Amino acid sequence: MYLPLVVGVDGSESSLRAVDWAADEADLHEVPLLMVFGTLWERYEGAALARELGRPSTEMKAGDILEAAARRARQRHPELVVTTEKVPDEAEHALVRAGRNASMIIVGSRGRSGVADRLLGSVSRTVAALSDCPVVVVRGDHDNRALGGRHDRIVVGVGETSASVLRLASTEAHLRHVPLAAVRAWRCPAHETVDHPLLTGEPARLYEERAAKELETALEDGPSDVEVGRHTVEGPARAVLPAASADASLLVIGRRVHGRLGRVAHAVLHRSACPVVIVPERR
Repeated sequence: MYLPLVVGVDGSESSLRAVDWAADEADLHEVPLLMVFGTLWERYEGAALARELGRPSTEMKAGDILEAAARRARQRHPELVVTTEKVPDEAEHALVRAGRNASMIIVGSRGRSGVADRLLGSVSRTVAALSDCPVVVVRGDHDNRALGGRHDRIVVGVGETSASVLRLASTEAHLRHVPLAAVRAWRCPAHETVDHPLLTGEPARLYEERAAKELETALEDGPSDVEVGRHTVEGPARAVLPAASADASLLVIGRRVHGRLGRVAHAVLHRSACPVVIVPERR
């Protein structure tokens, strides 16, 4: 049994990009695609509209949006199995629930309330923090494709615990036939800098060597069928990883705490130049 991919739909331009990306990803993995529209409008206004119109206007609107999104996905991949679901609940809760029986959730980076959430939509942020399965936030100015674009590598951020993160990143690289860039950020604490000209740089070298060793350890059981580049980069991960996303088709990072995005994930989701996968990590 293949778990479906779930994509959040709300009619915004951002969600349409997510639909395109999700259709490509579902076709690539050969799994069904479930489109979810979560709305509370019917709960508040449904009865009155039902009397006046014979049918809640939000039902028609949501149904029309879902139908158009499904048609868009099928035009992109005619053999793709697409189903739709309108849920009378907040969008983020509807998506998190749907993700319990899914392999991945895909959302746009912004919702319809662009003024309030001009950097990252609150739905995207909440789903990324609460989901039990990986979440893709479709960001960047790339063409709306999961593969075959201008960027030919996948970047994975390697932290303290990264087995599940590396596994997903490796799978995506393998399916796309692109190399994987494993990035480990490192920093030399300010109190260990040295003023003597003959010793300048020595503490930094030690921290870089430690980072390289930790990266090698993390990759010991890495993929044998994917080309893996190793990169140790000085600086905070919340700056290093968004910079690495500039020439990537996908950036994969982990999330260690359920219900909360750490500083790195928060920064990456706001600043990445490509779609980001947040992978919940199990201790």
